[in-house]
Amino acid sequence: MVIRRKLLREQWIRAKYERKEFMCVEKQEPYSAGYREGFLWKRGRDNGQYLSRKFILSEREGVLKYFNKHDAREPKAIMKINTVNATFQPTKIGTANGLQITYLKDNSTRNIFVYHEDGKEMVDWFNAIRAARFHYLQVAFPGASIADLSPKLTRNYIKEGYMEKTGPKHTEGFKKRWFTMDDRRLMYFKDPMDAYARGEVFIGSKENSYSVLPGLPPNIQGYHWQFGITIVTPDRKFLFTCETEGDQQDWIAALQSVIDRPMLPQEYAVEAYFKRKP
Repeated sequence: MVIRRKLLREQWIRAKYERKEFMCVEKQEPYSAGYREGFLWKRGRDNGQYLSRKFILSEREGVLKYFNKHDAREPKAIMKINTVNATFQPTKIGTANGLQITYLKDNSTRNIFVYHEDGKEMVDWFNAIRAARFHYLQVAFPGASIADLSPKLTRNYIKEGYMEKTGPKHTEGFKKRWFTMDDRRLMYFKDPMDAYARGEVFIGSKENSYSVLPGLPPNIQGYHWQFGITIVTPDRKFLFTCETEGDQQDWIAALQSVIDRPMLPQEYAVEAYFKRKP
């Protein structure tokens, strides 16, 4: 969060004093133009290598897409604006201008990691995505105010970090995984830079019988870290352990903040999907 603000603040200062965009309207970036095209370095899903890829943001089509070859006619991936999120992740990606883009594919979260050497270019893409999201939300929620829509443009993750987890039978050994809490989706990955989560847990509200407790049930074995967390859902219990008591308290606080929030109507559909998943 702090790093993202630093990058955005730097580009704001450069826009005002270096590029004189505040004085010359013709120099201002048309974020709301509804179309943006350019090249970004994208991390390969399997080999982790960054390669130049052509990206197109089309508000008219309601999509963000990228192409594996500069002259390709068909995109490699199409991301619908209504599910796209973007957040700066310089520490995770290893570059000051690193952006993590997520979208839903078959109702599962897909991660894409991109960067550009020019900080302005990356901030311009970030703002263009936010502008496209804003126009989509204006149509989807015609009565909503700008203040209501602004938090929905893009979002930072509530919390990320390592925990250990066991399986549904609670007899499997605990394995270290990277966890990302994106609103009501608690996802876990073998590696922080994985394209897809190994699994996702829906975190509902206390009114719907969701809760989080410190510690583990009796007779649980196979864990290495001593600070346990139990997430109770209507269908089962999920067990995790943290390396330190501070981590445990932070995760419980993050989970509790979501559980304390009443579910929105559209979130019941997401919960129903998770219950149908094998």
